[in-house]
Amino acid sequence: MAGNVIELTDESFDETINSDMPVLVDFWAPWCGPCKMLTPVIEQIANEYAGKAVICKMNTDDQRQAAIQFGISAIPTIILFKNGQMIKKWVGLTQKPVLTAAIDEAV
Repeated sequence: MAGNVIELTDESFDETINSDMPVLVDFWAPWCGPCKMLTPVIEQIANEYAGKAVICKMNTDDQRQAAIQFGISAIPTIILFKNGQMIKKWVGLTQKPVLTAAIDEAV
């Protein structure tokens, strides 16, 4: 992953989302066209919110446990967590202002 984006695994998932900072997780797969379109947006958010929020991607083809746990049935799905709790969930291509507004509320 580029820059400030963290690539999550099933093993690192729980520890990562249990943060007092907002944690944005993009559930994606390499074959997903809309996921590829969302990648630059996720990278921009990660750079802009460095030190204020944790921005992650999780490949649902390789890491299935968390995807199953949170009922991910379509990708991209983005979930915002704080202190291990899901705050918001978006399914499909989501605009940057929608995501950043939710992060700003959660900071």
